[in-house]
Amino acid sequence: MTPERKWRGPLRRCAAAAALAALLAGCGGGGDDGAAALPDAPGTLNDPTAYSSLPEATLPGAAEAAAVTRHRLLLGGREIAYTATAGHLIAREPLAGAAQASIFYVAYAADGGDPATRPVTFFYNGGPGSASVWLHLGSFGPKRLATGVPQTTAPRPFPLLDNTESLLDTTDLVFVNAVGSGRSQAIAPYRNRDFWSVDADAALFRDAIRRWLQIHGRQASPFFLYGESYGGPRTAVLARRLQEAGLWPAGLMLQSPALDYNSNCGVGGSRSIPCSGYLPSYAATAAWHRLSTPVPTELDAWLSAAREFATVSYAPALQSWLTTAAPAIDLWPTLAAWTGLPAVWWQQDFNLGPTRYRENLIPGRLTGRYDARMTAALGSALAAEGDPSSTWLGSSFAGAIDTYLRDTLRYRNASTYVLLSSAIEHWDFSHAGRTLPDTVPDLAAALAADPALRVLVLNGVYDLATPFHVTESDLARIGSDRISVHNYAGGHMSFLDDATRPRQKADIVAFMARASADRPARSAALAATVRPAPDRAGTPQPADMPAVREPALQSPLRDPWVPTPRSPPPPAAVARPGPL
Repeated sequence: MTPERKWRGPLRRCAAAAALAALLAGCGGGGDDGAAALPDAPGTLNDPTAYSSLPEATLPGAAEAAAVTRHRLLLGGREIAYTATAGHLIAREPLAGAAQASIFYVAYAADGGDPATRPVTFFYNGGPGSASVWLHLGSFGPKRLATGVPQTTAPRPFPLLDNTESLLDTTDLVFVNAVGSGRSQAIAPYRNRDFWSVDADAALFRDAIRRWLQIHGRQASPFFLYGESYGGPRTAVLARRLQEAGLWPAGLMLQSPALDYNSNCGVGGSRSIPCSGYLPSYAATAAWHRLSTPVPTELDAWLSAAREFATVSYAPALQSWLTTAAPAIDLWPTLAAWTGLPAVWWQQDFNLGPTRYRENLIPGRLTGRYDARMTAALGSALAAEGDPSSTWLGSSFAGAIDTYLRDTLRYRNASTYVLLSSAIEHWDFSHAGRTLPDTVPDLAAALAADPALRVLVLNGVYDLATPFHVTESDLARIGSDRISVHNYAGGHMSFLDDATRPRQKADIVAFMARASADRPARSAALAATVRPAPDRAGTPQPADMPAVREPALQSPLRDPWVPTPRSPPPPAAVARPGPL
């Protein structure tokens, strides 16, 4: 018997109830991937909707509904009771009120918190086109996958454990999935691709966050944004859209952000962008693999010296080389000593980018992009997709999120949870008059608009996707003392490192305490008590629609990245969503 038939019969028995009531009550059985139906417990949601990540996909209608379950977690010797909510909200355009998309989210709220003072943090990954699963099951949620990073010896699939570094003792957590990822989808007449641009994406996230705050009566709560990789530029633009809508974030947290695509030579492949910002990350990588000369005994001092060399010596010489092709012969041996890559490589390419560095640092092995401590033999399965540190994670995260949603959070749906869609292949990267986004001015504008706003930037020194010194240089253009930068022994997802995660949590907790203390009272406490009824739009799909099975990973996980330019998409049938 197919999964569709398992829930079709019970749904017919619920036919007397309205469609929304049926969803909320969770009538019926079913499960992901054809798994046998589990007995329904209170709070279970059996969602019969067939979701799709395809560019032209659209839902005829949607209804807000969620699975609600209760759990306990031991943190720092204290047991925290919390409520998990997994389901969909409807994001509406703020002026006309048109329903734009059904957004899938998972939220965790500590029981008994005061909504006027208890912080809430919205997490999302980047891609663009990525679901929030990497942050959800890898960082500071109540559960995490034990990846063993940077080693590649842990058993796979990774075990899912209680997370002793969860932030749930400090803030409520909401993991939001962009349209076309997770199980988020556009609502007609919009298509998924209508939200696949820098500005439309940020505007939709604004509307989703506003709706979540309304649904849960949290308008008075101090709230934070936490974006990783492309989630960094999304956060910079989103913060301004929220402020313009009268919603004032207490703080912004940027994990390995790609704030300016025009300053990172590894993103678009342009030979005109200097790669000098990568040199300190090359130096960290060489030191880890004991290929630098000398091999340092103290990493922070080594990286400080590498920054100075990159800024004072390498960057000016590289700029001259890019302009005049004049060789800097005296720097070749020095670059070899810092980076572990023989001088002949620097002689051949003085503006040596991260791909060439990774492919040639260790003979016969490929060095990781997301985490350069991780390597794999050329020709091996781990090296086949171009980044062993990414390939190491994909299948375990894909399997774990489906099982966790179905069995623990009791949200059940037979469509694929898409970890990474094809959105990046169709994305409009243009922003503020530039072909590729530079969101440093957006971040500066958000800081200028709110004198209480603070920003925390979290980098891994072994990250060869968004190198920490490129981010430091981007932020130096703002020059604000309300921006704090912390660099950790880790990769792009520095929180995966068991030694780094506790330090990173401590820095986040301290940041949130200061940002919350600086926050002016902006919302009347009474507003937090007003909760709207569940929304619905159009006509939801009939319950017997076949499930949509798609690849969970439709593009290589290599955020940030800009694919080869494509032909422009056909015009949408409706106006695209814009800022207020």
